[in-house]
Amino acid sequence: MNLEHLKLFVRLAVTQNISQAGQELGLSPAVASAHLAKLEDSLGVRLLHRTTRKVSLTEEGQAFLPHAEDVLASAEQARAAVGAGESSPRGVLRVTAPGSFGRQHVLPALAGFLAAFPHLQLDLRLSDTMVDLVEGGFDVAIRNAALKDSSLIARKLAADRRIVCAAPAYLAAHGTPQTPADLSTHQCINLLGLDHWSFTGPSGVISVKTQGRLRVDDGTAMRDACVAGLGLSINSTWSAYQQLARGELVQVLADYPLASDTALWAVYPSARLLAPKVRAFIDFFANHFGPEPYWDRHKT
Repeated sequence: MNLEHLKLFVRLAVTQNISQAGQELGLSPAVASAHLAKLEDSLGVRLLHRTTRKVSLTEEGQAFLPHAEDVLASAEQARAAVGAGESSPRGVLRVTAPGSFGRQHVLPALAGFLAAFPHLQLDLRLSDTMVDLVEGGFDVAIRNAALKDSSLIARKLAADRRIVCAAPAYLAAHGTPQTPADLSTHQCINLLGLDHWSFTGPSGVISVKTQGRLRVDDGTAMRDACVAGLGLSINSTWSAYQQLARGELVQVLADYPLASDTALWAVYPSARLLAPKVRAFIDFFANHFGPEPYWDRHKT
């Protein structure tokens, strides 16, 4: 059984696109299609459903996939045991990340990442829309959320600490809330549909429905509106740490931490045969952020 054919099949299972899978392995669409046909012929079964729009695995293809991954993983381990294989990740790495976080914390680190891995090309998509990794053909995604059960594998990159903030001018004009119940007399800036704030108090979780004259659909805009003195808002420390350090924002209700299990995650479709380029990206940013991210080193 040809290992290159297996490698192409495994990448196709992720990208669902013969041209893209072939490109990652340096193959033209025609050659990639021929290799897949040879793999099917050697097995005597149809592994793929081919349409004009996309490619998907047949039932036999889905059953064969974990075995193909195991064969490739065993081959890679055998090569590593004798020091064989590529010394540096290479190819095209397709990554998606939230817009605000990507612009503020991923883009500034890319010079170091690309310098460390000179054979990699990066296709980075910044969007606050939760994209389907398999459907979109992405190798890895950075997500800023509470991780839900799914078929994806995840590695935590950093904590996502969220706090209630206000501008000093707003507090001077309207007073500082001492308990979550005090929020009823304050202007609260919310993202659309997220007007319930939950806090951890001495007796358990306290949920407050907040109100205000301004709602926005973007976290950066919410932070900037808070800096402008338009009200209180919940901000991730990775978003507001510079404004906190400069005194443009201050934390309020510090004795009532927000009840949140969000974090920054790297998610990818499969833990088996983790591509060197994906491992390189995840390891780099996990080390870059560190156990105490630089945005939390300013104590609020």
